Amino acid sequence: MTTYRISQLAERSGVPATTLRFYEDAGLLPAERTPSGYRVYGEDAVERLAFISSAKLLGLALEEVRELLEVREEGVCASVRARMLPLIAGRITETDGRIAELRALSAHLAGVHADLSGPAPLGTCGPDCGCTTSSPAPAAGPVPITLSPTRFSPDAEPWRDAPVACTLGGAELSERTAQWQQLVGKAEDHEKIPDGVRLTFPAGAELAGELATLAAAEQCCCAFFDFTLHLTPTALQLEVRAPEPAAGMLADLFGVTA
Repeated sequence: MTTYRISQLAERSGVPATTLRFYEDAGLLPAERTPSGYRVYGEDAVERLAFISSAKLLGLALEEVRELLEVREEGVCASVRARMLPLIAGRITETDGRIAELRALSAHLAGVHADLSGPAPLGTCGPDCGCTTSSPAPAAGPVPITLSPTRFSPDAEPWRDAPVACTLGGAELSERTAQWQQLVGKAEDHEKIPDGVRLTFPAGAELAGELATLAAAEQCCCAFFDFTLHLTPTALQLEVRAPEPAAGMLADLFGVTA
């Protein structure tokens, strides 16, 4: 069996030795010790490091990476994917929120830049000269987030043609149903829409993340559901649609019929 000293692993993987020590301390990269106290890594360390680096590029936290590694050690790729999906959905929600905030800031800066480009008043700076801005940047506007297994197209509705079948077993299905019922119970309003329902919740990033995570997990096993999450500073709405044959499942999870 191939083993690596820390310097050899650093050279082979391109990851500095200091980072390898940090990963070991964080529980991400196990290492054996020789009788003389040197670290020795197993032959799977290079591939494990590649997975860690990939997860970090996706913006996952160390705790989330540790969870994924534990699932990965079970040797079932489908399980790793199932755990990754809600994590990536959460990153999408956060990223879209940051994009909206940056767009609002950019528009605010453009307005300040336009004011400063005009003629300067005579004399010294004053409260109305434009050099001092008292109004904060406007709040970010609505952030529509569509969770779909395919790229968005205005005319494409793949959920309508997806097989109405769930891949979850009995215990998993019961657990998933309970998770939805817990979140749906927080809704302040239920409004029937064509093919589904619109649920209105108290605005909040944490609740939005929970809804996005569960919706992403649901699409992994039930592609016939279509989810749209709409988040603004004052409102949080989740629209769920499904084809007619899925009316029973729509009712079980969200309390309405298609």
